[in-house]
Amino acid sequence: MNGFVKSPNGHLYLYSMILDFSKKGADIMKKTCLAMMTVCLLFAISLLTACNKKENTEQSTNTTSEQQAAPAGAATPIDPATAAKVSGTVKFDGTAPKPAKIDMSQDPGCKGPNEAEAVVVDGGNLANVFVYVKDGLGIRTFDVPHDAVVLDQSGCKYHPHVLGVMAGQTVEIKNDDPTTHNIHPTPKDNREWNESQPPQATPLQKNFAREEIMLPVKCNQHPWMKMYINVVKNPFFAVTDKSGKYEIKGLPPGDYTIAFVHEKLGEQDQKVTVAAKDTKTVDQTFKAGGM
Repeated sequence: MNGFVKSPNGHLYLYSMILDFSKKGADIMKKTCLAMMTVCLLFAISLLTACNKKENTEQSTNTTSEQQAAPAGAATPIDPATAAKVSGTVKFDGTAPKPAKIDMSQDPGCKGPNEAEAVVVDGGNLANVFVYVKDGLGIRTFDVPHDAVVLDQSGCKYHPHVLGVMAGQTVEIKNDDPTTHNIHPTPKDNREWNESQPPQATPLQKNFAREEIMLPVKCNQHPWMKMYINVVKNPFFAVTDKSGKYEIKGLPPGDYTIAFVHEKLGEQDQKVTVAAKDTKTVDQTFKAGGM
């Protein structure tokens, strides 16, 4: 029936055929699976190779881009015989705000008078203005000074209130008070840190890697303690003193943008051209309405 042999043992013969077909089917399935696995493996190798090529291409492109963006190298050293100077006075136009008295009674270790330093005006002259060469130096690079700049804590105040430093230059932070301070810079472009410094402690040695103007620094122990660090890529900067005066020396001849920056009054820029051995006066005025 249907090709099956009729015999008393026909069921054994049928069983044998079924086993034979099952074995052949299993072999076919095994070969099919192996073939599919081979195809998948070849596809995976092809995909991985393509990804590696793409990654290598992107890396090569990035490297080229970075090389193009990087400075071509240090410019010719500045000849001291041709160096120029820019100086001037920063004025405040209007009625100066009265400095707010600061109550430091919360800490017995903080003694003496203290006033807010947000706007310091003396005879119409404005202190604590950061003045620097913002543009005009091109791709020139400058060595980072070996000497550290000092930021002191005395009378539960920061000294100075505004500080200039080159990127990478060491800032030595001292505590001359009989109380613990907690120094906490809050930058936008540099690494933030927060470190306690007890009385008589070894000075902290810190630096800032990236250029950043008016980087705020506070003390978590004493909320009235505030100051600003200005990080720049060149050595041509100054901070106005109580008489509003500043001086920037050693400039190579060229066309420059000089920026005047105040923590409350904002920024004002001026263009200046200096020739070899030139001395230029560049004054600036901030108006009271700018606050």
